[in-house]
Amino acid sequence: MSRIGKKIILLPKNINVNIKKSHISITGPKGKAEYTLSKLITLKQKENTIQLEATNNSKETQALYGLSRTIINNMIIGVSKGFNKQLDIQGVGYRSQIQDNKLILNVGYSHQIIIEPPQGISISVENNTKIHISGLDKEIVGQTAAKIRAVRPPEPYKGKGIRYNNENVRRKVGKAGK
Repeated sequence: MSRIGKKIILLPKNINVNIKKSHISITGPKGKAEYTLSKLITLKQKENTIQLEATNNSKETQALYGLSRTIINNMIIGVSKGFNKQLDIQGVGYRSQIQDNKLILNVGYSHQIIIEPPQGISISVENNTKIHISGLDKEIVGQTAAKIRAVRPPEPYKGKGIRYNNENVRRKVGKAGK
């Protein structure tokens, strides 16, 4: 069985959990999140904890056991604290801005790149070179950050491009002259 699935999920005081059969809805100060579990996994709530139990030992159940626990735990963190990602833009003339709730990137192309954030995701820009992405759903926050980074990933010679805040870009040595 999954070691992750066996762990008990602790509920903070400001979180409300509603469990109906295989459906769980979690409400907190940042918003509301819902998830429908597989019929192979059951939930039990005791006071301020949630425990997942697998109905059998099949491979499919084992695969869903730890996954379901992690998704529910991320939902609890999302509605209580939220998730954040930060991207940095490096390069001469590279910049970003927010206009009409859309992210506009000028990163060396002949045209601007316009990215509209998905529902529930907020994007803010600081100093034209730092992009902050925040939201309730860890998966959507990470996917949005990856989509923005994919517009101009950092190149290995000068390091220009869009990178995660603490990302280490391995640099290559340029062509040697005579």
